[in-house]
Amino acid sequence: MSEPTDADLATRYRPMIKAELAQLDTATDATSDDRRPVELDQQSVGRLSRMDAMQGQAMAAAIEARRGQRRVALNAALRRMEDGEFGWCANCGSFIGTGRLDVDPVVMTCIGCAQ
Repeated sequence: MSEPTDADLATRYRPMIKAELAQLDTATDATSDDRRPVELDQQSVGRLSRMDAMQGQAMAAAIEARRGQRRVALNAALRRMEDGEFGWCANCGSFIGTGRLDVDPVVMTCIGCAQ
């Protein structure tokens, strides 16, 4: 089987990457209230409730940080696509393989170099 062209790879993976970026944006918008600072009004919330709220806020912030890292990786994949480097191993230059890219289109190494 021959290796796909850069255009083939872009046609196959650009929509996947753009869809995931859109999902990340939707999730970020949907959880923005969860990341807001916790108000420390002792009249309306007890100490344990505030602690739970602060823990929830910290977890939401950590999830958003992971979303941000994923966004960076997805945008980098789009840049590699524009540069004609998408789908090719950053270490050895071999084709990464559609099976590996189907699982995660941001991978930068073939299976051999990843091991």
